[in-house]
Amino acid sequence: MDKTRLISVFFMAMLALELPAEEVWKVTSLDWQPYSGETLANQGRSVEKLKQILQQAGITLVVEFYPWNRSKMLVKTNHEYIGIFPVWPEDTFEAALLSSPVDWSEIAVLKRAGIEVNFNSIDELFKKYSVGVVSTYIYPKKIMDAMAKHPQHTDGASNEVTLLKKLATGRNQVAITDPKVMLFLAKRYGIDNIEYVKKITDKELVLAFRDDEQNRKRLRVLNRLLQQQEK
Repeated sequence: MDKTRLISVFFMAMLALELPAEEVWKVTSLDWQPYSGETLANQGRSVEKLKQILQQAGITLVVEFYPWNRSKMLVKTNHEYIGIFPVWPEDTFEAALLSSPVDWSEIAVLKRAGIEVNFNSIDELFKKYSVGVVSTYIYPKKIMDAMAKHPQHTDGASNEVTLLKKLATGRNQVAITDPKVMLFLAKRYGIDNIEYVKKITDKELVLAFRDDEQNRKRLRVLNRLLQQQEK
């Protein structure tokens, strides 16, 4: 047996000691296509990736889809669910245990075609333009700070579809979200006047566990599997 194979066998044996055989992980999720979605093939690219990683340790992932705030509430109050995925690290629930990145998202500025948008900072963006955001999301700090500073230029939408339609019809001049999500939805709804402006940041997508003893073990297992993926 070669060294790489031996290390892999040892690694899997150690994981087997952490959790019961044929473990099932049940998580909540938002319909956030193309990353996650009940109607997508394999429930979305991020869900598919996590399922494949967990299968290496004999773990089955079960995903149920709910509106975002309900998804977080269920994990906190119903022990049937161990966590929520995929999620930005900022946009979780109190005392969540956060995994290493499973996948990556992007946060960017998008605009309606036909208008010119120029800015040098997030603060300047909010100062000059009407900015659409998803009101149930917790964005990175620099975006949240700008929203608080310029409430008159901040327009919250209840979900990604509403955000898209507000931008497409001119109710907002720009929007901040993941561009893959907005452009995916634009194609689905036949909307062709949305344009990418500028990346704000890449954003890791993690699994957020409820904090309890068993989930701390699950967190260790997942992080070891993710570490193994990098080798």
